[in-house]
Amino acid sequence: MTTTHDPNRLLWQERAAGDDSRPWESLASEPEGVREEKVDLPSGPGLWLRPPGGDGTTVLMAIHGGGFVSGSIATHRRMFGHLALASGLDTLVVEYGLVPEHVYPAQLDQVTSAYASLAGRRVALAGDSCGATLALGIAQRAVPPPAALVLFSPWVDFDNSGASYDAGTDPFFTRELTRSLAAAYLHGATPDPWDFGALPPTYVQAGGDEALVDDARMLAGRAPAVELDVFPGQLHTFQMAAGRSPVADDAIGRAGRWLRRTLFA
Repeated sequence: MTTTHDPNRLLWQERAAGDDSRPWESLASEPEGVREEKVDLPSGPGLWLRPPGGDGTTVLMAIHGGGFVSGSIATHRRMFGHLALASGLDTLVVEYGLVPEHVYPAQLDQVTSAYASLAGRRVALAGDSCGATLALGIAQRAVPPPAALVLFSPWVDFDNSGASYDAGTDPFFTRELTRSLAAAYLHGATPDPWDFGALPPTYVQAGGDEALVDDARMLAGRAPAVELDVFPGQLHTFQMAAGRSPVADDAIGRAGRWLRRTLFA
């Protein structure tokens, strides 16, 4: 295993070697100054992350990743707390059922229900990996649609056909792995086709070394409303190391500034 000081890369190297002892949430530091408030939503548990200055009228709803088989509010609250601080937005982190007990479209139904609970507010969405997949799904089915999207390492190609899988720079996400995750989630169903042309303003970040970077490039190439940032040398969801990695802090800062500029210009 190559020695690295990048906490996110180290985690994926460890997991590729079969060691999952490092908690995912340990990558990020605690976001100082964020007040937490647990809530019960019709769709399940939720957690409000309230930074100083958030007024609750324009809010962010955040959806965690984890390949539909892992992830939770607990794993992602730190990263989304840093995003709440950077954007100044009250942020509602939501949960959904995991495979194999829950399969498509149950997760999309749950997060759409959580989004509907915010009726009367102006809502932007954030999500990483399959959380970004679900955010895109909400954007295509919800009325009214979200005001903006922030997507970290979005997974949009369930055929996993991108050439970036063959680059050899991602130690964990092989084509075979992501295809198996997609098959388990879809459980034989055919998802609705994407309509990227109808997206609201969308900001996408991806790591230059991650296997899914071509998913982000495909999305940006098909959707006129998408702004794409590719961070050289970074792996999947590198923003999870917010507070412990300068490049993650830079990415979170860019996302926060984009949200403020897009929502309040």
